Amino acid sequence: MVMPISRARVEDFLKAYAVRDLDKIAPFLDDTVQWKISGPIDVLPYCGVHRGKAAVLDLIGRQVPAVMKVFSFEPEILLIDGNDAATLTRLSARRTADGRIISYRIANFFRFRDGLLISNASLLDSFDAAEQVLGHSLAVGEETATAASDFIVV
Repeated sequence: MVMPISRARVEDFLKAYAVRDLDKIAPFLDDTVQWKISGPIDVLPYCGVHRGKAAVLDLIGRQVPAVMKVFSFEPEILLIDGNDAATLTRLSARRTADGRIISYRIANFFRFRDGLLISNASLLDSFDAAEQVLGHSLAVGEETATAASDFIVV
């Protein structure tokens, strides 16, 4: 029988990930870990699929900091079921180019095996994140953004 991941193990991983300490994160990662981030690659070039421990550590240690320096990663909700964990988190960072503060929500879906992280799927509030990184609102079509409109386009 496969032993489920303990809450303590997930919380320890999240603490290491929150401070972006690669030496503390590495022991939690399986060598074949897959890390997916859905988001606008044109604005956040680190989005996409990253395969393998080295690629994920490069993502966390180099690619993300090239765009923004994360200074807060606060899980608001943590759910654990067997070897799966999900979080809804508020991420706050300082944009590398100009120091502007960026803050948005991100949902992470983690899968563990034998205590090691084998996959992560990150879904960020990409519209909000993109607007903040760009520093301006994104235009939406006139047909979806009229003053008299009573609907929201998602």
